Amino acid sequence: MIMPLVKFGNHYISRLILGSNPICGFSHISESKDKEMQDYHTTANIKLTFDECVRNGINTVQARADRHIMRILNEYRNEGKSIQWIAQNASEMSDLTANLGQIVSNGAIAVFYHGTQTDNLWHTGISGIRKVEDDLKRLRDTGLFTGLGTHIPEVINHAESHGWDIDFYMASFYNLAKKPKHVQATSGFKEEHFNDEDTETMLKMVRQTAKQCLVFKILGAGRKTNSSEEIRDRFSHAFKNIKANDCVVVGMYQKYKNQVAENSRIVEEILTRTG
Repeated sequence: MIMPLVKFGNHYISRLILGSNPICGFSHISESKDKEMQDYHTTANIKLTFDECVRNGINTVQARADRHIMRILNEYRNEGKSIQWIAQNASEMSDLTANLGQIVSNGAIAVFYHGTQTDNLWHTGISGIRKVEDDLKRLRDTGLFTGLGTHIPEVINHAESHGWDIDFYMASFYNLAKKPKHVQATSGFKEEHFNDEDTETMLKMVRQTAKQCLVFKILGAGRKTNSSEEIRDRFSHAFKNIKANDCVVVGMYQKYKNQVAENSRIVEEILTRTG
């Protein structure tokens, strides 16, 4: 079996994309799990994860544009290897223009506005929403395929109804932003509540928009991985309810088992069966 690809701007990306939260030590579970992930993810182990992705047909990683990630991607390329990068602006960097310049120079194929940043500004009202739209114009000026990240379905509805100039959405299965929250990169672990009813609301928005969507947190940051059957069911539900050119973004943690190979096999089987 072969991992299906879909067109994404001027590139073709795998329908399963590697997410970067585990790589960056953001478990969304606990402080101790954050530390465990940070300890495991040496530069060498991150590159091994990239290697395993490429072997299993995952040709794209979605990762934040911080110095840590950009240095590793540069080192990986310098070794003659390749994995495509969809960049999220690093919202802790105060100079968005400088960060966007780094994203371009480091070879990203696309860029999207950080979902937590989007959502916090959404909660401030009209002025915050206008700032998101203005910042998206700066992302567009990079010439890259441009997206908007969010955990809040109403944000997508607003962007659609107001004709925002974007190409794709990063859409979370779970609304972790029902009130403003700190960015984990600067504030550390914060307890979050994963409510299953959020999923269907977001999936409805994903199906309604004609724009391509990359859906994430389909496994609830590890909360929906109690068995192989549960993992398969979550992937099946996602692919059944998104569009044919949409993709899923999943963080994969290789310390205890080969999640990359397992998830790739599941996705290939589901998409082969459903066409």
